[in-house]
Amino acid sequence: MTTPADMRLRHVVEQCAVALTDADGRFRKNDLIEAVLEHLAHEDLAPDLMVAALSKLAQSAVTGWGEEHNPRRWQSTGRFFHPRSVMKLGNGIWVWMGRSTDSDMVQWRRLSRKNRARVDRADDEVQDYSDEVLDAYRAHRDIVCLEDLERFVFGWSEDQVDQAVLF
Repeated sequence: MTTPADMRLRHVVEQCAVALTDADGRFRKNDLIEAVLEHLAHEDLAPDLMVAALSKLAQSAVTGWGEEHNPRRWQSTGRFFHPRSVMKLGNGIWVWMGRSTDSDMVQWRRLSRKNRARVDRADDEVQDYSDEVLDAYRAHRDIVCLEDLERFVFGWSEDQVDQAVLF
């Protein structure tokens, strides 16, 4: 569930991103992180916003730690095993690789296959969309920005999307 504090944090990020955007519509992620940090450090945060910010920080730290501990093929052994690697089993359950069981291995394998299929489907959609857009750019050489191309060729308009869903 998105709380008002979560929405406020997203709004802070959005404001900072807009402020950092150059004339070509670009901004750097690290600059955005710094701007958000600066904003939060100098704002007298309400307690609920502070809790939300700390929660996001904890989630990010845990996710990063988990990614660093993902099993990977070790060059020295050619195997995935390391006792301090962490296997993600789904539903927020993680297990130290050194303590995993055969049923953990089955679940890890299933989840890996399922994730791979989802990533492949998502990539197929990106490739199809990109092909369609690039074909439209070639057919309409006078259009340089995707927003203009989407409006002119594909009929996109603001009323087609619920902005509250995006931001």
